[in-house]
Amino acid sequence: MEKTFDDYSFKFQEFLQKNSQKFEEKLLLEAVNVRDKIDEILSIGNIDLVNNAHKLVVYIINRQEKEVELFAKQEGIAWATHSLTLSFKLEWVQAIRRTIWNFIEQYNGLTGEQITPNFFHLEKEINNQVDAFLNAFFINYSTYKDSLIKAQRKLVENLSVPIIPINTSVCILPVIGSVDTFRTSILEEKVLTEIEASRIQTLIMDLSGIADMESQVIDHLTKIIDGASLMGCHTVITGLRADVVRKMIHKGLSFGPDTETLGTLQQALKEYLI
Repeated sequence: MEKTFDDYSFKFQEFLQKNSQKFEEKLLLEAVNVRDKIDEILSIGNIDLVNNAHKLVVYIINRQEKEVELFAKQEGIAWATHSLTLSFKLEWVQAIRRTIWNFIEQYNGLTGEQITPNFFHLEKEINNQVDAFLNAFFINYSTYKDSLIKAQRKLVENLSVPIIPINTSVCILPVIGSVDTFRTSILEEKVLTEIEASRIQTLIMDLSGIADMESQVIDHLTKIIDGASLMGCHTVITGLRADVVRKMIHKGLSFGPDTETLGTLQQALKEYLI
């Protein structure tokens, strides 16, 4: 007597449960590059690949599409959070696919079961579920990874341009480390926005933490200072180092007449806070 697809799925699931150990052994044989990384992945991300494989197979066999999608989302976020290698995940899921078909072949050989609709319906059901898992996994991995990168970049930007209020009208901007064109773009946006938002009247920009700057960076910096002046903010530059000054001289660069320069930050604080 022919079996329906649901009957076949139920019987096949029972077969898998009885042979779960053999399923794991076959899966590990298929996943050549991943099997040696299983403990490492468990240690890094608390992701149990073998148990998760069993869970995914049950969802696929039972055609639980929502559960497959939700599980893929959880897995995608977990792998993105811990920056796990995507090629391992792809190889693992493809190994699961091959192992499922291997056990379908074994089951049919042992039982002689036939299903209605035919084999092509079974092939479509299973492979579509595996593909749906992979698709949802990669979408959620990419989306979550992008959000992490965006958040980290925002944090770096805020840390790289720390505008510190001293009183209601005076702020300090210590610029430390290397300054490139990308960072000066961040400086421009942060400085002008903060001047408008906080009504800064005097911005003390301390450059003692910068050993060198490219000519285009110096030029961009002077434009930022000019922009601050247009907004009614007086800029005080402190801590210019000899190498930067020498480069400005040779390139014919200088700050505008409204820009005040002092040797040290301490001098500026003494002058503007007393």
